[in-house]
Amino acid sequence: MTLQVIWFALWGLLWALYFMLDGFTLGAGMLHKFIARDDAQRQQVIRTFGPVWDGNEVWLITAGGATFAAFPTTYALMFSYLYAPLLLLLFGLIVRGVSFEFRGLNPGPGWRNGWDWAIVLSSLVITLLFGVAFGNIFRGLPMDAAGYHGSLPALLNPYGLLTGVLFIMLFLQHGALYLAIKTSGDLQERAKRTARTLWPYMLATAVAFLAFTAPATALYENFQASPSLWVVPLMAALELLAVRLLVAQNKWLQAFAASCAAIVLVVATGIIGLFPNLIPSSLDPAYSLSLSNSSSSPYTLHIMTVVVAIFVPIVIAYKIWIYRIFRGPVSDAAEEGIGGNY
Repeated sequence: MTLQVIWFALWGLLWALYFMLDGFTLGAGMLHKFIARDDAQRQQVIRTFGPVWDGNEVWLITAGGATFAAFPTTYALMFSYLYAPLLLLLFGLIVRGVSFEFRGLNPGPGWRNGWDWAIVLSSLVITLLFGVAFGNIFRGLPMDAAGYHGSLPALLNPYGLLTGVLFIMLFLQHGALYLAIKTSGDLQERAKRTARTLWPYMLATAVAFLAFTAPATALYENFQASPSLWVVPLMAALELLAVRLLVAQNKWLQAFAASCAAIVLVVATGIIGLFPNLIPSSLDPAYSLSLSNSSSSPYTLHIMTVVVAIFVPIVIAYKIWIYRIFRGPVSDAAEEGIGGNY
C-alpha cells in the first residue's frame, strides 16, 4: 500500500508540473494574437517559449506514462471511456506543435495570420479540454459494472465547463506574467497591463470554482476528515493573492514564481480530494477506480520507483539547464532560424 500511495502522489505531482510548465506556453499562445501589434511582435512572443515548449510536454508524456505503468486499469478505462475528448485533445496538441513551425515557412500575411489563429484556438481548446477532463474526474464519471454511461456532450456539464474556464484564466494569467519577464519595450508593457487586468477575473473564477466544488463533488471530504490538509488550498489562495501584491510592486519574476506555486497547489488540492480514487464513480462508489483496484503489482511499482529515482532528477537537471541558457528576455529583432520563429 505504501508504494501505491507514493505513486499516487507522484502521479499528481507530474500533472501539477506539466500544468505549471506548459501552462505559461498555453497562456502565451492564447494571448499572442491579441497582445502583439504586428507580425514581428507575434514572432517575438513565440520565440519566448520556442526553445522550451516541447520540453515542457515531456511532463505530459511522463504523467501519461506514469498512469500507464502504475495504474494500468485506470489508463485503459480512461482511454476507453473518454476516447472522443482525448482524441480532440491530441488533435489540439498536434495543431499547436505544427503551427509554431509552419507559420514561419511563408512570409505571406494571410498564411501567418491563419497559423496565428491556429495557435490561439489550439491553445484554448487544449486548456479547456484539460480543465473539463479534470472537472469531470473530480465530479465522478457515470460508470458501474456495465461500463461507462456518459457521452461527450454530457462532459460539458456546468461544473466541467467551470473547471475549464478556471484552467483558461489561470493559464492566461500565467502566460501574461511569463511574457512580462521575457519580453521588452511596448510588448512587455502590454503584457504587464494584461496581467493586471486578468487577475480579478481569475480570482472570481477561482472563488466560483471553490464554491461549486462542495455541492458538485466529494473533494472536500478528505479535508473535513483531516483538517490539517486545508493548509494546501489555503496556500494556493495565498499564492494567488501574492501574485496581485507582487504585480502591484512591479516584482514580475516573483509574481511569476507565485503563479507557478499557485497552479501546483491548485492541482494538489484536487488530487488530495480524490484520494484514494483516481476516477470516482458518480453512480456507485464501489465502481470507482482507486489505488486498491487499478494499480500495478508491488513488483512493477518497485521497479518503476527505481527508474523514476534515476531518470527524473536527470530530466529536472536538463530542464534547469535549458531555462538557465534561455533565461534572458527576447528582443524584438526577428532572428532567422528553423521556421523563422526561434
